[in-house]
Amino acid sequence: MDSTLACLTGWMPRQRWYAAKGRRPHLRFVASWDVPTSEAGVRVCTVLVADDGTLPAVTYQVPFVARATASVPSGLGPHIIGHPDPGTTLIDGPHDPAYATALLALVTAGGAARGRRTAATAHTVSPAHATAAATAHTSSVLTGEQSNTSITYRFAGDIPPVICKLYRQVHHGPNPDIELNVALSEARSPHVPRAVGWLNGEWPDPTPTQPADTGSLAFAQQYFPGVEDAWRVALGAAATGDDFAGRAFDLGAATADVHHSLAHVLPTRVAAPVDRAALREAWQRRLSTAIAEVGQLSQTRRAIEAVYDRALDVDWPALQRIHGDYHLGQVILVPGRGWILLDFEGEPLRPMAERVRPDLALRDVAGMLRSFDYVAGSVRLDHPDRSNTVREWAATARRSFLSGYADRAGARATLNGPLLDALELDKAVYEAIYESRSRPTWIVIPLRAIERLIARPGSGAPSAGAQSASSSSASS
Repeated sequence: MDSTLACLTGWMPRQRWYAAKGRRPHLRFVASWDVPTSEAGVRVCTVLVADDGTLPAVTYQVPFVARATASVPSGLGPHIIGHPDPGTTLIDGPHDPAYATALLALVTAGGAARGRRTAATAHTVSPAHATAAATAHTSSVLTGEQSNTSITYRFAGDIPPVICKLYRQVHHGPNPDIELNVALSEARSPHVPRAVGWLNGEWPDPTPTQPADTGSLAFAQQYFPGVEDAWRVALGAAATGDDFAGRAFDLGAATADVHHSLAHVLPTRVAAPVDRAALREAWQRRLSTAIAEVGQLSQTRRAIEAVYDRALDVDWPALQRIHGDYHLGQVILVPGRGWILLDFEGEPLRPMAERVRPDLALRDVAGMLRSFDYVAGSVRLDHPDRSNTVREWAATARRSFLSGYADRAGARATLNGPLLDALELDKAVYEAIYESRSRPTWIVIPLRAIERLIARPGSGAPSAGAQSASSSSASS
């Protein structure tokens, strides 16, 4: 195993899903299990490794296929992890058909894979896919993902396509991506892909006195090939000046429908003083991180905190489960189905314990408002001469989205001015952290939003209709 860890140490920093960019990992073996395969002379294995070079340590899931070097299929060269022994080559599992087929068999037909003090157990919910792995199929890895790796499968015959997301970072407890999608699927919501199956794991806790850790490893669901996400659709509309108001209205309505379904099938509760204190602490923690990384925000700290304080003084709606990382890249428009929401995993930078708590539905609303601003801001970066046009495009999209949400939610709509402002401001602070780390040239987009939100008058809490107009009047 030492030679495998050495290979992973050199390979992981080059992967998009590795969190500690620019640092050499300090890997510690946690667990491993072999997955059955029908291919002779090939080993399909998954290892869990903890990177102790970060605080707290991050545990990663790395599946690999071990093949004889002389017989590595053509096309897999870019996905070689390394050579732990002479004559043996390790391939990144999702790109190797042997692993892709073995994973598909687990999540569609059920079963378990075991190692020392370790087990990976599958749960299936789609009878239509029970024989999928034994059916002629092709698999490919989606490009562009950051924190996870997704494999798409297409089949001969009439078996619907499947996408299986492999969680690269694993956490103790259920992943909300699985929990919420399965709950919505069982409630027959038309706004999520149908769940197919998922893979849970159990592995030793690093503290000998503690029980084993359990968590989510992979999730398979219905796949819609050839459909662009709403970010690309909206970006194209903004760049060409095409109207997006009707689609934004429908998206707001779909969002309200999903919130209603989640509140119906999963517990809700009245917000208590401890919830307000916890949110204030989370806002403060994020703001402190942002100021440490984006020094110019220190000049606006008091103004930002004043927006937060106003939000704590107004009535709050009941807390419920939400999407948690809602933006245009998380929805697709499917012919005959309408808007479909994807990726209920929550914000990658938020601790998992926070992501699974009941929250404010307005957090999702704020996330989508920020996304419309991002469309306008990104177009303006490339075409500064079109600032006025894209600003108006975003204003209309934001207004239409809020109108659609309020229209479907009715009396349940609590588009409270100070609270929505604070949530949108917190999201912009989060974006400033992300852009400072990943795309410094884009940081102007969240910084403009922060300036706008702290300058907005804070007296009173406008009605839903008034909030729709005020939130739209000064987009990026």
